[in-house]
Amino acid sequence: MDTMKTNSSAKPYNVAAALGADILMFIILVGGGYYLAGYAGVVGGFVLFIILVFALSIRILSQWNRKAVLRLGKYVGIIGPGLYLIVPLIDATTSTIDIRVISTAFKAEKTLTKDNVPVDVDAILFWQVNNPERTILNVQSYYDSVLLASQTAMRDIIGKAELSSMLAGRDIIGKDIQGLIEQRIENWGITAISVEIRDVTIPPELQNAMARVATSDREKQARVILAESESLAADKMLEAAKKYETDPYAMQLRALNMMYEISLTGKNVMVFIPTETKGFSIPMPFGIRGMEEFVKDRDQQDAANTGQPKKKKP
Repeated sequence: MDTMKTNSSAKPYNVAAALGADILMFIILVGGGYYLAGYAGVVGGFVLFIILVFALSIRILSQWNRKAVLRLGKYVGIIGPGLYLIVPLIDATTSTIDIRVISTAFKAEKTLTKDNVPVDVDAILFWQVNNPERTILNVQSYYDSVLLASQTAMRDIIGKAELSSMLAGRDIIGKDIQGLIEQRIENWGITAISVEIRDVTIPPELQNAMARVATSDREKQARVILAESESLAADKMLEAAKKYETDPYAMQLRALNMMYEISLTGKNVMVFIPTETKGFSIPMPFGIRGMEEFVKDRDQQDAANTGQPKKKKP
């Protein structure tokens, strides 16, 4: 069931209540005039009668309120704020129009989206009366009319939108609802300031399915990123291996750096093996050998394969 709330205190004009008030005022005036005439004479009674009429004609209206005056049933203008006078039994005032910004909360339940998903949507409409005259003359109950217009507009917009767009762009849905409301109430002297979507509720089973889809997407992205990282690391390792192959001293520096990193934990034991080199030995695929011996054997092998001795690096 759709619910609608507002903080406005405006009520529709009650003709029966206004007529009863006029009759009561007429009785008071006639009775008071007759009593004053018998008590203070004709002239004094007439003066006191005029004073009584004047007192009953005074009205006070708050700064943020407006009223329309009907003289013998015909509209004559908007009055307020502050002090104003009416003619008893001739003038009548309609319901009070609040020109402040009014917030209206409304809800649409089990509304189908474009992709046939039932959703419950809570929204707030901020609106304001900017032309009290048009509001009085063009709409019977502006309060109820604004509520119904905003609710039907929200249903129309939800029916044209998909669930994903609603969840991702609530501000866009709110602007669409606001634009449709303005089209429907533009002749009522009312302005729709903004529409704020508070909540979009979907069925629990659909929430579980969307959660699984989101989890699968995250796992997919994680695996793709891990594979890309492994590929990049492999390329860099191959590039480093080529550098180490052509420059044994680079390999020696890398070994020293690895030993330094191992020693940072404080939980490992480093064993230095004496060799003929002027540094630390390097673990090789065929065992631990000195760097100079390894380079010498490699140069001899290259000379045997090419027939020319390879120049040693200084």
